[in-house]
Amino acid sequence: MSLDLEQLRRFTVARNFFKPTTLKRALHKMEFVQADPIRAPARAQDLILRHRVKDYRAGDLERRYSSLDVEEDVFVNYGYVTRSLQTLMHPRSDSVARWLGVPENEDQVQMLLEFVRERGVAHPREVDEHFAHGRVTNYWGGSSNFTTRLLEEMHYRGLLRIVRRTKGIRIYAEHQHGPVVEDPAERQSRIDALVDVVVRIYGPLPGPSLTYYVRRLRYAAPQWGGELTSALQRARERLSHARVEGVDWYWLRAEESLVRRATVDSTADIVRLLAPFDPVVHDRARFERLWGWVYRFEAYTPVPKRKLGYYAMPLLWRNQVIGWANLSVRNGSLDCEFGYASSPPRDRVFRRELDLELDRFRTFLTLK
Repeated sequence: MSLDLEQLRRFTVARNFFKPTTLKRALHKMEFVQADPIRAPARAQDLILRHRVKDYRAGDLERRYSSLDVEEDVFVNYGYVTRSLQTLMHPRSDSVARWLGVPENEDQVQMLLEFVRERGVAHPREVDEHFAHGRVTNYWGGSSNFTTRLLEEMHYRGLLRIVRRTKGIRIYAEHQHGPVVEDPAERQSRIDALVDVVVRIYGPLPGPSLTYYVRRLRYAAPQWGGELTSALQRARERLSHARVEGVDWYWLRAEESLVRRATVDSTADIVRLLAPFDPVVHDRARFERLWGWVYRFEAYTPVPKRKLGYYAMPLLWRNQVIGWANLSVRNGSLDCEFGYASSPPRDRVFRRELDLELDRFRTFLTLK
C-alpha cells in the first residue's frame, strides 16, 4: 500500500479514537490501559479512558474495577489488562524460587500464600503485622518494605491478584493460573497473539518502534524472553506494512479498510488533550516522526531543565499534535497553561473546540 506521512497521521488518529462506548466495552476493545499514580490533574488511566468512554468521570475505573473483568498486571508497562490478555501471559514461571532468584524465599512465599488463602483477602498492613510480630519474626524482621516487595513479586508471578484498592493501597487475594505451556506450537501462538495486542494498541508502528515494543514483552512473558527475536521476524512477515519516507510502518491486516477510509475521509474538527501515556503519543520516536517536534514527559525532570512543564498533555487538533497544556485545579477551578510547537491556530473553530474540550475536562473532573 502506498501512503504518505499525512495519511499515516490520519490513520493513527482515526484508529485510536473509536466512538465512545461503555467502560467495559472500551477496556475490552483496548485490552490494556497503562496506569500511573501521578494525578495532575487526574491519573493517566482516567485521562486515557475519558476519550473512549461515554460520560466517563475521573476515578470510574477504580470505583468499578471489580465488575469490569479486568486485572491489574504488567504488560509492556503496568496497568489494567483484560483477563483474556492476562491468560496469554501466565503462568510466568513454574517455580516461585526460580523467578525470585532467592531460594530461601520459598518458605515465606508459601506461608504468605496460606495466610492470604485463609483470610480470603489481605491488606499489606495485616500481612506485615501478622508475620513481623507473630510466629515468624525471624523471616520478616519487622520490615514492611520486605512484605510489600514480596506481595508485589507474588502478584507479578500470578500467585496473587488485586481485588480492589483502599485509599490507593492494593488489597490482595489468591490467584491461580493454568499449567505451564509446554507445547511449542501453543507457546508460539500465544507469543504472536501478544505481539498482535501490542500492534493493536500502539500501531501503526515504524520498524524501530515495533522492535522496541516486542522486546518489552519480556515483562509480559519473561518465561519466553528468548523467543521474542523470532516473534519479531514473524510479525514483520505477518503484519501489513508500507514504506513511508524511508521507514517501514506496520499495522494489523484487519485494519486495511480503516487505512483506506482514513486516507480519504476528512478529519473531524475536535480538540483533544491527551495523557502523556495515551497510545497516540506513547512512543516518543513515532511522535516525532508523525508530528515533527520532540515531546518529553518531564514530571521527573528537575524544574530548571523543564521545557514543557511538570505534566504537559499533548494538544491534538484534528490530526495534528500542535502543542501541549498544563492543567491544574485551584480553588475548585481549572487552571490552564498552553504552549505550541509553532504558532497557535488563529481560526475561531479551533478556539471554540478548545473551549469545548476544557468544558469536557471540567465535567470529567466534576468541577463546577
